[in-house]
Amino acid sequence: KEFIKVMKVLSDPNRVKLLKLLQKRTMCVCEIQATLGIAQPTVSKHLKLLEFAGLVDRKKEGLWVNYFLTDGGRSPYAASLLGSLRHWLDDDPEIRAAIGRSDDVRREDLCRTRE
Repeated sequence: KEFIKVMKVLSDPNRVKLLKLLQKRTMCVCEIQATLGIAQPTVSKHLKLLEFAGLVDRKKEGLWVNYFLTDGGRSPYAASLLGSLRHWLDDDPEIRAAIGRSDDVRREDLCRTRE
Protein backbone atom coordinates (compact mmCIF):
# COMPACT_ATOMS: atom_id res chain seq x y z
CA LYS A 1 0.00 0.00 0.00
CA GLU A 2 2.78 2.43 0.91
CA PHE A 3 4.63 1.66 -2.35
CA ILE A 4 1.52 2.33 -4.45
CA LYS A 5 0.89 5.63 -2.61
CA VAL A 6 4.38 6.91 -3.43
CA MET A 7 4.26 5.71 -7.04
CA LYS A 8 0.83 7.26 -7.68
CA VAL A 9 2.00 10.61 -6.35
CA LEU A 10 4.99 10.54 -8.70
CA SER A 11 2.82 9.80 -11.74
CA ASP A 12 2.16 13.52 -12.33
CA PRO A 13 4.85 15.48 -14.25
CA ASN A 14 4.24 18.67 -12.27
CA ARG A 15 4.80 16.85 -8.99
CA VAL A 16 8.09 15.46 -10.30
CA LYS A 17 9.14 18.98 -11.37
CA LEU A 18 8.12 20.25 -7.96
CA LEU A 19 10.32 17.67 -6.25
CA LYS A 20 13.25 18.59 -8.48
CA LEU A 21 12.76 22.27 -7.55
CA LEU A 22 12.68 21.45 -3.85
CA GLN A 23 15.81 19.40 -4.33
CA LYS A 24 17.53 22.68 -5.17
CA ARG A 25 16.05 24.83 -2.38
CA THR A 26 13.20 25.30 0.06
CA MET A 27 10.30 27.19 -1.50
CA CYS A 28 6.92 28.64 -0.59
CA VAL A 29 3.72 28.10 -2.59
CA CYS A 30 3.96 31.45 -4.40
CA GLU A 31 7.51 30.68 -5.57
CA ILE A 32 6.48 27.25 -6.85
CA GLN A 33 3.43 28.73 -8.54
CA ALA A 34 5.48 31.40 -10.31
CA THR A 35 8.15 28.91 -11.38
CA LEU A 36 5.81 26.22 -12.73
CA GLY A 37 3.14 28.61 -14.04
CA ILE A 38 0.26 26.72 -12.46
CA ALA A 39 -2.56 27.96 -10.24
CA GLN A 40 -2.09 28.31 -6.48
CA PRO A 41 -4.82 25.78 -5.61
CA THR A 42 -3.15 23.26 -7.94
CA VAL A 43 0.24 23.81 -6.31
CA SER A 44 -1.33 23.38 -2.87
CA LYS A 45 -3.02 20.15 -3.96
CA HIS A 46 0.25 18.77 -5.34
CA LEU A 47 2.08 19.67 -2.12
CA LYS A 48 -0.60 18.03 0.01
CA LEU A 49 -0.28 14.78 -1.97
CA LEU A 50 3.52 14.85 -1.82
CA GLU A 51 3.33 15.46 1.91
CA PHE A 52 0.85 12.59 2.34
CA ALA A 53 3.30 10.26 0.57
CA GLY A 54 6.14 11.32 2.88
CA LEU A 55 8.16 13.07 0.18
CA VAL A 56 7.69 16.69 1.26
CA ASP A 57 7.30 18.45 4.57
CA ARG A 58 6.70 22.04 5.60
CA LYS A 59 7.74 24.46 8.28
CA LYS A 60 6.09 27.73 9.16
CA GLU A 61 8.55 30.58 9.66
CA GLY A 62 6.84 33.89 10.39
CA LEU A 63 4.50 34.66 7.51
CA TRP A 64 6.00 31.97 5.29
CA VAL A 65 5.24 28.28 4.99
CA ASN A 66 8.38 26.70 3.56
CA TYR A 67 8.25 23.37 1.76
CA PHE A 68 11.24 21.06 1.54
CA LEU A 69 12.11 17.46 0.72
CA THR A 70 11.99 15.01 3.60
CA ASP A 71 14.67 12.50 4.41
CA GLY A 72 12.14 9.78 3.55
CA GLY A 73 12.09 8.57 7.14
CA ARG A 74 8.37 7.78 7.10
CA SER A 75 8.62 5.39 4.16
CA PRO A 76 11.45 3.28 2.75
CA TYR A 77 9.91 3.78 -0.71
CA ALA A 78 9.93 7.56 -0.33
CA ALA A 79 13.53 7.45 0.89
CA SER A 80 14.64 5.30 -2.01
CA LEU A 81 12.88 7.37 -4.64
CA LEU A 82 14.10 10.68 -3.22
CA GLY A 83 17.64 9.33 -3.21
CA SER A 84 17.37 8.16 -6.80
CA LEU A 85 15.58 11.27 -8.00
CA ARG A 86 18.65 13.31 -7.08
CA HIS A 87 20.41 11.60 -10.01
CA TRP A 88 17.49 11.38 -12.42
CA LEU A 89 16.05 13.79 -14.97
CA ASP A 90 18.72 16.49 -14.69
CA ASP A 91 18.98 16.52 -18.48
CA ASP A 92 15.21 16.76 -19.04
CA PRO A 93 14.55 20.07 -20.89
CA GLU A 94 11.35 20.91 -18.98
CA ILE A 95 12.94 20.29 -15.61
CA ARG A 96 16.07 22.25 -16.54
CA ALA A 97 13.89 25.15 -17.71
CA ALA A 98 11.88 25.12 -14.47
CA ILE A 99 15.04 25.07 -12.36
CA GLY A 100 16.43 27.93 -14.45
CA ARG A 101 13.26 29.97 -13.90
CA SER A 102 13.41 29.30 -10.16
CA ASP A 103 16.73 31.18 -9.96
CA ASP A 104 14.88 34.45 -10.64
CA VAL A 105 11.85 33.77 -8.42
CA ARG A 106 11.92 35.27 -4.93
CA ARG A 107 8.99 35.51 -2.54
CA GLU A 108 9.86 39.08 -1.59
CA ASP A 109 9.48 40.20 -5.20
CA LEU A 110 6.27 38.23 -5.71
CA CYS A 111 4.62 39.63 -2.59
CA ARG A 112 5.69 43.18 -3.39
CA THR A 113 3.88 43.00 -6.76
CA ARG A 114 0.69 41.81 -5.07
CA GLU A 115 0.51 44.70 -2.58
